[in-house]
Amino acid sequence: MQDLNNNIKLVQSLAPAVRTADANGDGVDLKGFEAAAICVDSGAEGVTLSSSVKIEFELEHSDDNSTFTDVAQADVIGATLGSNGLFLTLDDNAESPQISEIGYVGGKRYVRVVANFSGSHSTGTPISAFVILGKPRHSSDA
Repeated sequence: MQDLNNNIKLVQSLAPAVRTADANGDGVDLKGFEAAAICVDSGAEGVTLSSSVKIEFELEHSDDNSTFTDVAQADVIGATLGSNGLFLTLDDNAESPQISEIGYVGGKRYVRVVANFSGSHSTGTPISAFVILGKPRHSSDA
């Protein structure tokens, strides 16, 4: 069996937390890797989700880890994007808990996940987002 541990790297964008409001994830540096998958982990929702009470996740990218822009459809695989880089909407309680993923194939050096909360979220929902980096240019597995 091949060693996967030395051929991937996991990096947090949105640290695990019970959230009630919008949050911008940290930029994840893709330098040294040829592949990236973005994963969102959502726990049991703290409110009744609906079309007006929801959580939307967007993917943004950047050349400098400072100025982020929305990814375009050509930058991702595994999902059809909505406006503003939107790749996941949680608007029904049957959708959580879940882990969702999307592949990034764009050309920018940094990516981050943005969580947008609509409606009243007086009781939070646990969420996190991380990036799996793969196909390292220099593997530690000899």
